[in-house]
Amino acid sequence: MALDRWIALIFVAMCCIYGYAAFFTMDQLLPPFMQRNPVWPSTFPKILSIAGIIVGLIVLLGLEKQDGEKEPSATDINYRRLGQYNTWAAVGLLVLMVAYALALRPIGFVAATILFLTLGATILGERKFHILIPVAASATFIVWYLVQQVLGIFLRPWPFFLA
Repeated sequence: MALDRWIALIFVAMCCIYGYAAFFTMDQLLPPFMQRNPVWPSTFPKILSIAGIIVGLIVLLGLEKQDGEKEPSATDINYRRLGQYNTWAAVGLLVLMVAYALALRPIGFVAATILFLTLGATILGERKFHILIPVAASATFIVWYLVQQVLGIFLRPWPFFLA
């Protein structure tokens, strides 16, 4: 079985577990007044799990490929050549995501997000720092303003020792 089908099989299994949690475990602790609502907190997870299972099955069964596309093209992932792909950038981004999640509380949203966006773009190969840093800073402040002021969700912008 090709690598894309193995990944699709794992994806379908994860969607089935997520769907089980959404359909059978999320709504048991709802208060009685919420049980009469047409939309529950589990509605979107239910839709996501069903959509994920459908998309995963399409890839798993090979329905997304055209009839004339039996030979693997140069853009397909070849599991025999995984060492030739740029996997270190992907691993670096995963490590950076974990570091970002751990740094949010100690150094605040603004500094952690600017660092994450700048280092992430650097890992992916961007070298124009005179453009990168202002774009990361402006995007960070726009997201912080929307979450904090518009949505009213508290997001600690600065490190804990400045608050």
